[in-house]
Amino acid sequence: MELAVAHETIARWQFGVTTVYHFLFVPLTISLASIVAGLETAWVRTGKDKYFHATKFWGKLFLINIAMGVVTGIMQEFQFGMNWSSYSRFVGDVFGGPLAMEALIAFFFESTFIGLWIFGWDRLPKKLHCACIWLVAIGTLLSAYFILAANSFMQHPVGYKIDPVTGKAQLTDIGRVLFQNTAIVQAFHTLTAAFLTGAAFVIGIASYHLWRAKRGKETDRRRITAMSTSLRLGLVIVAVAGLGTAISGDRLAKVMFEQQPMKMAAAEALWDTEAPAPFSVFSVGDVSKGRNDVELEIPGLLSFLAKDNFTAEVPGINDRAREEAAEFGGRPEDYLPNIFLTYWGFRLMIGFGMTSFLVGLIGLWTTRRKFWLAHKYRTGEDEPPRLMLTKTMEMNVFFTRWSWRIGILTMGFPLIANSFGWIFTEMGRQPWVVFRLMRTADGVSPNVGVGTQIGSLTTFTVLYAVLAVIEVRLLAKYAAAGPDTSERPPTKEPTLRGPSDEDADKPLTFAY
Repeated sequence: MELAVAHETIARWQFGVTTVYHFLFVPLTISLASIVAGLETAWVRTGKDKYFHATKFWGKLFLINIAMGVVTGIMQEFQFGMNWSSYSRFVGDVFGGPLAMEALIAFFFESTFIGLWIFGWDRLPKKLHCACIWLVAIGTLLSAYFILAANSFMQHPVGYKIDPVTGKAQLTDIGRVLFQNTAIVQAFHTLTAAFLTGAAFVIGIASYHLWRAKRGKETDRRRITAMSTSLRLGLVIVAVAGLGTAISGDRLAKVMFEQQPMKMAAAEALWDTEAPAPFSVFSVGDVSKGRNDVELEIPGLLSFLAKDNFTAEVPGINDRAREEAAEFGGRPEDYLPNIFLTYWGFRLMIGFGMTSFLVGLIGLWTTRRKFWLAHKYRTGEDEPPRLMLTKTMEMNVFFTRWSWRIGILTMGFPLIANSFGWIFTEMGRQPWVVFRLMRTADGVSPNVGVGTQIGSLTTFTVLYAVLAVIEVRLLAKYAAAGPDTSERPPTKEPTLRGPSDEDADKPLTFAY
């Protein structure tokens, strides 16, 4: 028994480590692709250098991030065959459908058109080149949707039947799997959170460069212009995406109350069924006794959040555990998720996510005036002109001694929120790997020994730690360097043509 528990625990730890690490890159890839596409569109339409330099700068950081995301994503796919072969055999006919569509459709868009975008700056017409990055952005959105649809099946299985001979789940309706309300709402919530993440990333890096300019350490007018444009764009996206995340999160919570009442009861430490049900602001509970020792609550608010009714009944943890034990066998405590992680993961997700949203709103308010730059030349001196940020500059109020630090710290807030959001989502579903169909303990590979699991867990953890150092150093290096303003936009419109004799010996240009 103890060996079986260790087997499951190590398998879950390995999947958790690889999943959380991989998802640090996914939101940035999704959002930066669209942000870069928007900036290039602005450059194509206006011809302004600031949009060109911003496109190249954020595109460079996007490429670093997507490269790491692809590597970790491939390893993530291997997890199903390594420690979860029983799960893969049971649900593979259903789960494999959305994953196959992700590889054949979405990843095709990403891999093909990102190559054209990288190498096509001087070879493709501007509009066609811009279309390539938009197709990459569409590919990232489709990729996320297909994977979230597969995950939504684990949360709320639909569109399947159980084969009476093999006992496996068989796909009967791919439309229901792809377009059930769980998938749609979860995709909306995840994608808005992804744009919140990317916009906070832009705000943090732009804040760093503009603070350097305010202190006179940055004197390149074109670089400052590109960064001020980026900051303003990031603030707008944070505000819009933050609002979208809050709205979609509320809708997703209502769906979860209907489909997984135990998860949401655990998220609120609601031990007993109540009508009206209070919203827990803070609590300290005793799992063994099934109650809270300390609690601070808002009466009736949980009923409203769950069912838009301040007096509605909300099922409690104890009642749901007894119901599942009566239906599936075993003890009620066997059906309890990790209450501590579910409760605090839910709050950390909301807290860090909404902090970035508030930073965006405050930043938009303090940067609402027109922006202009001026040079001040010192007569008779050989040093380059110093960029002066005037009192009427739109960033004047935003860049105080404390606010630029908040701008930089904001980069990490959505990443933390995303991580705790997925920890809450997956831990709150336990003990089910496929809700009400397969328990997590039954999905583990039966022929993989504990020693092998420990070895692979250690290897992945060390490898990912090394990759994290490499990723952070690369991003820090190129983010600190800022846009390369010495690079000029193409002076003439390239034309599509076949290779000529004079092109035969020219090396292929890599734009980054």
